[in-house]
Amino acid sequence: MGLLGHTLVQLADNIMVGQLGTAELAAVSLGNSFVFIAMSLGIGFSTAITPLVAEADGAGSKADSKSALKHGLVLCSIIGVSLFGVILLAKPLMYLMKQPQEVVALAIPYLDLVAFSLIPLVIFQAFKQFSEGLSQTRYPMYATIVANVVNITLNYLLIFGSFGFPKMGIVGAAIGTLVARILMVIYIWFLLKSKKKFQEYVTRFNFKKLEKKVLRKIISLGFPSALQMFFEVAIFTAAIWLSGVLGKNAQAANQIALNLSSMTFMFGMGLGVTAMIRVGNQKGLRNFTDLRRIAQSIFLLTFLVEIVFALLFLWGRDWFPTLYLDLDSALNFSDNKEVVFLAGQLLFVAAFFQISDGIQVVVLGALRGLQDVKIPTLITFVAYWLIGFPISYYLGLHTNFKSSGIWIGLLTGLTASAIMLYIRFNYLTNKLIKK
Repeated sequence: MGLLGHTLVQLADNIMVGQLGTAELAAVSLGNSFVFIAMSLGIGFSTAITPLVAEADGAGSKADSKSALKHGLVLCSIIGVSLFGVILLAKPLMYLMKQPQEVVALAIPYLDLVAFSLIPLVIFQAFKQFSEGLSQTRYPMYATIVANVVNITLNYLLIFGSFGFPKMGIVGAAIGTLVARILMVIYIWFLLKSKKKFQEYVTRFNFKKLEKKVLRKIISLGFPSALQMFFEVAIFTAAIWLSGVLGKNAQAANQIALNLSSMTFMFGMGLGVTAMIRVGNQKGLRNFTDLRRIAQSIFLLTFLVEIVFALLFLWGRDWFPTLYLDLDSALNFSDNKEVVFLAGQLLFVAAFFQISDGIQVVVLGALRGLQDVKIPTLITFVAYWLIGFPISYYLGLHTNFKSSGIWIGLLTGLTASAIMLYIRFNYLTNKLIKK
């Protein structure tokens, strides 16, 4: 639920902005494509904190857990500021990507504010990953629930100009996201500080005294983890850009399907965090037989959950897209009808990659718990960019499959990733048990 909170922020933005028109929805899609890439690097890097805290917790070392949080906060703050700067420098690329001009003009001011919200988001991730490393997943969930309530309220007031507030369109959605993410950081720190068992972890930091050994350890785990998430998010972002080449309606349909898929993906990602925590605990105890048993149990649970989501997508593929658009609008009627049709086709493909997507992310979580990150990084690069992207590009732009072809490429890349990552996990755990 904590991970789903990030996606629900986007869901609220998409549904409310979709009432304004397909150009506005496509603009949010384009702006978020830049933010998603940066967010993947920040969130991926922060995941290095969880296995370190989980291993220290399994070994009973509170000092090492606090050290991982302190050094993680410093590194996440630096990364958040850096990502904001990179997005500002990358904005001119929008004009070179063959995107509709009206979409680019709407996306620029939206992007400025949402990019700045990455700073509090990545800092929040440091607290979140620390809390989860101690198996306390409730507190990040509470923070994301509060953030979503704030975001939806501000969206309603600022997008449509309700109750005397200025009508700001998609810029209002960006302000809602920024304020909500700032509150997330404040609220999770307050929650942890108010609990006696966490006070010693989150107070009295001496940031002047940083250990190079701990910084290097987090960077050595965090950088490959960031690349793993980057490679996956980047191929979905490439799908947004490829859809933009096909037109604003294709891009809007892609955004709807991507947003729905992202929400179900968060359940798999949450189970991936569970695998990372439990595997990290068993690694600290050096109990590798139980480590393998627990991980495979989580893999099976993920498989069953994702089958349910696949059936849900097949059942509701023509209805879900209607939630995002105002079908009663005479002005946008033909565009909206086309978007609903295209999104339904994409959700048909998305139903099948639910299973591959869930399995690959949960096995990746187990490998992070083992602190095995370098080979999985290579696997994700090969799966998404040497296998998946060429198929997306060819089928999407050079065949009649068009939007569906782009998503067939995504399905292929995710399936290849799931198979290769499981082979890696199977090899490593058998090796550790034999030793």
